[in-house]
Amino acid sequence: MTITQLKYVLAVAEHKNFTLAADKCFVTQPTLSMQIQKIEEELNIQIFDRTKKPIQLTDIGQKIVNQAKNIVNEADRIQDIVEQQKGFVGGEFRLGIIPTIMPTLLPMFLNNFIKKYPKVKLIIEELNTDEIITKLNNGHLDAAIAATPLEEEKIKEIVLYFEPFVAYIPESHQDYQKQEIEVADLNLDEILLLQDGHCFRDGILNLCKNNSRNEINHFQIESGSFETLIKLADEGLGTTLLPYLHTLDLKDSDKSKLRHFKEPKPAREVSLIFPKSELKIHIIDALRSSIAGVIKGAIVFQNVEIISPIQKK
Repeated sequence: MTITQLKYVLAVAEHKNFTLAADKCFVTQPTLSMQIQKIEEELNIQIFDRTKKPIQLTDIGQKIVNQAKNIVNEADRIQDIVEQQKGFVGGEFRLGIIPTIMPTLLPMFLNNFIKKYPKVKLIIEELNTDEIITKLNNGHLDAAIAATPLEEEKIKEIVLYFEPFVAYIPESHQDYQKQEIEVADLNLDEILLLQDGHCFRDGILNLCKNNSRNEINHFQIESGSFETLIKLADEGLGTTLLPYLHTLDLKDSDKSKLRHFKEPKPAREVSLIFPKSELKIHIIDALRSSIAGVIKGAIVFQNVEIISPIQKK
């Protein structure tokens, strides 16, 4: 069997369709099917149950796929070894970033990174945390920037910085006069939240998990952007929480409505995450160094309490 054949097996296992897998591998469907059949004949087993729709792995097929992932990763590592020996930092690098980090962090480091490492072709995707984990495990991302800890067995995390939660309280609210607030001051029923699927939303829910809720809610609003939440708060519809970096670009009139938490400040942990196979680790290290170089001046908080991004059941 060959590495290419194993890649075909992995593609079918992921997409559960021979035609779609062939498209993703840039070969014809008969070619892909023939190569997979050769492996099955060589091993005298069936990797896929073709009678089911969509196609399913057999029990032995699942074990083969697990081992094939290891083999393909180790084969890819050979090129990594050569590039590191030559001191070459370049090639295609696929990076995922969650939506609540992308607009603030990316402009801070991207220009410096591409100037320092012009041979790296960064392909950046905005993805939620679940999508990032899936793509990292399937080999479709090389690394990602997300809120941690994620407690994923196959993913390694390197902490980049701690970013506090900051309350946005309109002038009409009873807590507006306070200089600092406490978690106990938060009323979950009046906090305007991001839509489901955002880990920052889950962090807020975890932060407020011990706060009491009213039995009757007059309305519930969820949005996909902090800008909308701020405007709704200004209309007297509630308060909201923002990540610290997002507050730096607010208008002065809006900054006057920000209230920091008393120490230890609740915060999210932002990390560079990647598969434990550590493929392209030289580019990962370069990315970490570039971000660390620009973030130190913006994030200076140390006395913080990390709020988990994992949704509590």
